Amino acid sequence: MASCCIAVHFSISSINLTADFTQVNVDIMSGLVEIKSPSEWQSLLSSTSVVVADFYADWCGPCKMIAPHFQRLASQHSSPKKVAFAKVNVDSQPEVAKENRVSAMPTFKIFHNGTCVETIQGANPTALSEAVTKAVQLAGSGKSADGLFKTPGRTLGGSSPSAGGGFNYSGLLNLLIAFVGLYLFDAQKAAEQSRFNVHKAPQRPAPPRASPAASGAGAGTGSESTSQEDIEKVVRDAKQRFRDTLPRGYLNDQEYALYERLYGPPLRETRPEDVGIDTHADMGPVPPRPDDEGTLLRQLEGGEFEEVTYKIDRQEQLMEESHKIDTEYPDTREHDIIEKSPGYVDIVARSQREHDALKRLAEDFESAQKSRVQKEDEKVDMEEEDMEEDGTSSWLPEEEQVFGERELGETRRFHRYTLEGRFHGSPVEIPLPRDELISPIRELLERTHLKHVKQAAEAAFGGPGLPTSPSTPEGRKNGLMGGVGLPPDQRQMSEIEADAFLAGYLPPAYASIMSILREVRKRVGSEWIQSRLKQGERGGLSVLDAGAGGAGLIAWEQIVNAEWDLLKEKGEVSGPQPTGKKTVIAASDRLRHRLKNFLHNTTFLPRLPDYEHSGEMQGEHLDAGTKPQTRKSFDIIIASHLFLKEKQDHYRQAILNNLWSLLDRNGGVLIVIEKAHPRGFEAVAHVRDTVLNQFLLPQSGEARVSAEDFNPAYHRELEPGHIIAPCSNHGPCPMYKESGKSKGRKDYCHFNQRFVQPSFYSQMLGKHANNQGEVEFSYVAIRRGSPRSSQLTGPEATALAFQGYEKSQEHPDMQTLPRLVLPPLKRKGHVTLDLCTPEGKIERWTVPKSFSKLAYHDARKSRWGDLWALGAKTRVARNVRAGIGKDDGGKRAAAADGKKPRRVEIAMDSGRLSATEKNALKDRRPKSKAAKQRDLMKELFDAEAREEAQLDRELDEEAEAELEEAERRARMR
Repeated sequence: MASCCIAVHFSISSINLTADFTQVNVDIMSGLVEIKSPSEWQSLLSSTSVVVADFYADWCGPCKMIAPHFQRLASQHSSPKKVAFAKVNVDSQPEVAKENRVSAMPTFKIFHNGTCVETIQGANPTALSEAVTKAVQLAGSGKSADGLFKTPGRTLGGSSPSAGGGFNYSGLLNLLIAFVGLYLFDAQKAAEQSRFNVHKAPQRPAPPRASPAASGAGAGTGSESTSQEDIEKVVRDAKQRFRDTLPRGYLNDQEYALYERLYGPPLRETRPEDVGIDTHADMGPVPPRPDDEGTLLRQLEGGEFEEVTYKIDRQEQLMEESHKIDTEYPDTREHDIIEKSPGYVDIVARSQREHDALKRLAEDFESAQKSRVQKEDEKVDMEEEDMEEDGTSSWLPEEEQVFGERELGETRRFHRYTLEGRFHGSPVEIPLPRDELISPIRELLERTHLKHVKQAAEAAFGGPGLPTSPSTPEGRKNGLMGGVGLPPDQRQMSEIEADAFLAGYLPPAYASIMSILREVRKRVGSEWIQSRLKQGERGGLSVLDAGAGGAGLIAWEQIVNAEWDLLKEKGEVSGPQPTGKKTVIAASDRLRHRLKNFLHNTTFLPRLPDYEHSGEMQGEHLDAGTKPQTRKSFDIIIASHLFLKEKQDHYRQAILNNLWSLLDRNGGVLIVIEKAHPRGFEAVAHVRDTVLNQFLLPQSGEARVSAEDFNPAYHRELEPGHIIAPCSNHGPCPMYKESGKSKGRKDYCHFNQRFVQPSFYSQMLGKHANNQGEVEFSYVAIRRGSPRSSQLTGPEATALAFQGYEKSQEHPDMQTLPRLVLPPLKRKGHVTLDLCTPEGKIERWTVPKSFSKLAYHDARKSRWGDLWALGAKTRVARNVRAGIGKDDGGKRAAAADGKKPRRVEIAMDSGRLSATEKNALKDRRPKSKAAKQRDLMKELFDAEAREEAQLDRELDEEAEAELEEAERRARMR
């Protein structure tokens, strides 16, 4: 009777066993298989030819990113008993993770006949897709994995199947013993507790204190030693993550006791900035674009990609997406296709406990940020209400309440005259125009190898770093002080030299000229350009690019386009933009043919026009007759690197006379640019002094030669005019008191401009990873036929500027303000500014915090080249290091009076000759200069940060006090 009962029960259980296996196969066919226990994992490996397993964690950000891709692969390639896709949670299944040696998430493993043949760590969709494609070929083919997967596989530990796929007899025997024993006593209970019962709820272990992947151990077996190891691991991870702080409630009592015994009590509760949340606050999902806007990536010729936006029909897009989802994934729900990009917390968290703690800190930081922004907005609203009640504005008068593109916070923080006096624009770094300059040059350079162009550029511009190009590298500033190595007016150029000119000359030349033209536009005003553009076809200004090789014309076009856009916004112009007249000097035919590819509607000249033979002198001339010849005149002449290359003064005088004769009499602008070293500055200063002494009337308007003594054969008729920039005085340059070259000159007027280097220019310099370029230059901009509007003398303008225009109701003439000729010196409690004053002196002005908080704040933020309008407390004269005597060409090593002669002693020691130089010059280079500079810069930056933070707090307190006072007055009313 008993045996019969046993047989009946055995047959029923066999039927149930078969049904359970069928249900598992059905789950595999539907896509992913979630592993609930180690036995289920072993059953899947033994019953399926190829298993692709995803070892993941719920707190892992990369796991979430690649999960949809893994789901799509499972839907496409799953096949019963052939290919299965499994997901293993390392937190809930630590034994399976430990058995397969999983140490990072996500980890993808491919098993063939129970043997690991491929392992992929990290969220790499391409590698995963390729591995799955190879694995599908193994399923059912009977082939070996060695032909497809070259890397050695990893076998499962313990009693897993062997590499040859042998049968697990011990596991089957244990299963039969447990089955018979259970069903002999309680068949109902055994069936309910069977792991093949599909209706049985999965048993999930409690969340571990640390991830097994992070700790390298399993969840523990319940023993005291393993439990102690887990506690110690959690404590050490907490110390490593949070340093000397701890989040509230992060450790339990037992863990906290161990923490105190190992490290002592924590200093305080963890703050968001302790774990870098404030630094990485912007690391998260990208804000969604508007519903009616889409983007595409378009590949450029250089290999880069640019983003192109387009308008889309939202309704049509929704219908297409819905149809696509219903067709390709009929069982997919809406929440299954929504992907969330991981943030900083998701990436750095190593366990669920860390993830929760960091998430709370991130939420606290976000709430604090929102509260601060809300308070600032309320403060701004209250300030605006007070200003409306008082009838005043922040710094702007009523007719200039439009802030334009500048940020509101910057406008309120800085004085309006500080913003108007800035030399550098916003942003400080100038981008080179892609369509007008970068792309045409790149296309021309594709005809030859850049390596050859670089060699030609180094040969033409003085070696590595191109020291004789418009931009001089940092390490070569004290060396070569000549002109540019390859000017555009050079008649003979080879093909490779013409390419080297485009690649090494035009980018820095454009940056320097663009910086100067922006300053000229600010000081002259927009009306000069806009009035000509309003004339329609008769309008436009004529410009001559003499020495920049077309870079000046491209920069001028950017200025004109900006003015044209302003007029179009106002509705004052319409139709095509007036082109004006553009002329460039290019002597070589090869260079001229290249420039024609991107300089359109341009006249090319082989040299400067010379009209001195038909000058406007009295009497008749054989070559001109009674009527003077018509001559060209230009509204703007950009003379770039024309004077320094001329060694004789009379050659420079001839070039200046020629340029002046070509300049329009009614407001023409002459811009002279040279390299930023003492010789370049001296060339510009010589041009400036010559124009002031020989071409322009003095600032008083009185001629230097009386009408009775005027002789047209010896004297030139002086004209009105003034210096636009950078000088604010019309006297001798304080840094150029003696004409000619000077030996040992340390102080010279020059400026700098940063720009974004194109890739081909970076390769010319040998810098492949850095695209930040900088060019330094000396310049002067002079206007002919237009006197300065202000009648203030130099001492009067300097005295008014020293008092400051912070609270002045009248707008100062920006050309009567002193200019910074060196970077500001920031000290504790005060700022020192080295200024070139309208009086024609170099002075050192001190702006302490006690003088004016706003002036002190703006002085700390000022830059080299800015105009200063907020005054100072003290002023002293600064000695100019202009050198002494005539330069000897750099021969400073020659013997001088009172110095011992240099000699070399030769001695023989142990059969070897040795030479020792006696009375040699000491090495002037300081030791560890880079380290000293780094320490000094760090100290200055730290002190500056502290001062700025203190100043911001004081300004905020002052503003709050003013608001409270305004509220009190309002309540009294």
